[in-house]
Amino acid sequence: MKAVPLPAALFILNRERLVQKLLPRSLAVLNANDIMPTNADGSMGHLQNADLFYLTGIHQEETILLLAPDAFDPNHREILFVRQPNEHLTIWEGHKLAKEEATALSGIKQVRWLSEFPGIFRQLMCEVENAYLNSNEHPRADAPVETRDARFVRACRKQFPLHHYRRLAPLMHELRSVKSPHEIDAIKAACDLTGKGFRRVCKFLKPGVNEAEVEAEFAHEFLRHKGQFAYAPIIAGGANNNILHYTQNDQICKKGDLLLLDVAAGLGNYMSDLTRTIPVNGRFTRRQKQVYNAVLRVFRAQVAALVPGKTTKDLRLECEEHVAKECVDLGLLKPSQLKKQTPDNPAARPFFMHGVSHPIGLDVHDVTYNHFKIEPGWVLTVEPAIYIKEEGFGVRLENTVVVTETGQLDLMAGIPIEADEIEDLMNRR
Repeated sequence: MKAVPLPAALFILNRERLVQKLLPRSLAVLNANDIMPTNADGSMGHLQNADLFYLTGIHQEETILLLAPDAFDPNHREILFVRQPNEHLTIWEGHKLAKEEATALSGIKQVRWLSEFPGIFRQLMCEVENAYLNSNEHPRADAPVETRDARFVRACRKQFPLHHYRRLAPLMHELRSVKSPHEIDAIKAACDLTGKGFRRVCKFLKPGVNEAEVEAEFAHEFLRHKGQFAYAPIIAGGANNNILHYTQNDQICKKGDLLLLDVAAGLGNYMSDLTRTIPVNGRFTRRQKQVYNAVLRVFRAQVAALVPGKTTKDLRLECEEHVAKECVDLGLLKPSQLKKQTPDNPAARPFFMHGVSHPIGLDVHDVTYNHFKIEPGWVLTVEPAIYIKEEGFGVRLENTVVVTETGQLDLMAGIPIEADEIEDLMNRR
């Protein structure tokens, strides 16, 4: 991931907000993510722990943040530990942060080498009562590989069994849910790059090209602007429109089919999320446009429904009602089926089986808890859909939207979404 600098003031404010939530006589520790191995002597690129980046702006591996606001020694109240550069690292891995560089990025004045951490940490643990340690508490997380944070928790409990250990994740979820203006600007930059990729693909797509070639067009646009795919791209033609997480991306795009594009850019650690469904030959059929416009009406209604006080579950229930009514008008459901539906078995379920909104930021599915209520400053996706397996196609639309005090700010409002807009764009190539 290529860094896009953000002001140190952002990370200073984030740390101040976290410190205000800690109990007296506490410390908090956050670790960088591991560099994950592949096979033989291979490894993946480093992807920084989002919580650590949120508080420091540091991308480097093996970094540790230690916060102890009540420490006796003022120099121990906020410390960043980084790897000490040396000639060997420089030759084999490239530049590592000097202390002055780490301070400039993070705003943390006390930067120490990683080798100093054990001694300082022990000294502080002898002063505090509470230790806030981090873990991945995303409700849908599946983490069979033990993380650096998990190893650290186990080591702390073994070495200091009588302390009060507390969960840092709920505090980070609360803080990260509300985006600052700097963060919204960063997400908007990723959205703008996504728009460039989408316009490029609309001018490129035609019958006979492969889904892999479409993926390559997005990659070309994202990478040349120092971005990357925010998630594994979904480029699904024809009946594959109905596979929610189709990532094979290797089939021929055929005349008369729709191509579902769930593809977006990440830029400098902040992510975007977009879905469009476009005609391979540049023109929707009458039936395709009927379904497309039905989904677009639901999309418009759901954007307007993004207001403070609701939960993402509330949004899904509302969306299911809108989709069900559209399905009646499309001849997919009968009015009697709406009367027989139950909360556990909504009538729209065969045609719309996923959620309609999720928070987005440093992670595509950003951290939250289901019971959290939307507040101004939340950034969420809106992604309704209608999938018609029997007719061999589906339509999904998605934008990234900010909730404000006075309404909604669609960060992707400039990316074509009306059926006529898309046809015009595709046929101007």
